[in-house]
Amino acid sequence: MPELPEVETTRRGVAPRLLGRRVVAVHVYDGRLRWPVPEALARELPGQAFVAVDRRSKYLLLSTDRRRTLLLHLGMTGSLRAYAAPPARRRHDHVDIVLDDGSVVRYHDPRRFGSMLWLAGDPAAHPLLASLGPEPLTAAFDAGYLYARTRGKRASIKLALMDSRVVVGVGNIYANEALFRAGIHPATPAGRVSRPRLARLVASVQQVLEEAIASGGSTLRDYVDASGAVGAFQLTHRVYGRTGRPCLACGTPIRGTRIGQRSTFHCPRCQRR
Repeated sequence: MPELPEVETTRRGVAPRLLGRRVVAVHVYDGRLRWPVPEALARELPGQAFVAVDRRSKYLLLSTDRRRTLLLHLGMTGSLRAYAAPPARRRHDHVDIVLDDGSVVRYHDPRRFGSMLWLAGDPAAHPLLASLGPEPLTAAFDAGYLYARTRGKRASIKLALMDSRVVVGVGNIYANEALFRAGIHPATPAGRVSRPRLARLVASVQQVLEEAIASGGSTLRDYVDASGAVGAFQLTHRVYGRTGRPCLACGTPIRGTRIGQRSTFHCPRCQRR
């Protein structure tokens, strides 16, 4: 599933194409996504211009000059690509947004678990966004905040890190990688992790996410960015998907387990409870 680095990479890729451009047409070829694409989208979006392209957690927010917002989630296999001259439609190309310069932003999603919602008013008040925690790359996410949110928590620190009510956008790949860098065993109860160790974890989360964004995210299967390029961060994974291979720091074989039904990887020597 595309996580924060992949969604941020997509945002940066489509923003130059969308900003200031007016929509000429919206073609919904197959609206059967996680929720049906609203019929009003194709009727109301044409004629409006995009004034902002933002991200909140793993959601893209495309805002127009009429105070409407297209709230978009890539689901498990979705991608949003920008074309100066669009090629012929492929299977699983579901929505085209045609702009006034002739370019097209196209939504592609083989498994159709993504979503496109058409909102009026403040998108932050929408139920999908209203209860989200802070962004991990902002000052609001620091050791003091994480310490306060994890006291008394019996759930593992990995699950706490992946809880969008605690902090948004830290998906499975990046939680594994950040915990390794911080030297924390992923199964450690969140409430038992000391403030100094949480400070290391916050720094590791931010470092991992920034490196992943700089690398265009991770491509494990379907993900491509707005230009069709694959991510490269998977080439530098230190624990994720490396079960049985030697730890890059100490040589101990990486162990693979499951925590909360999610694949989990750690070094039994470098990461302590």
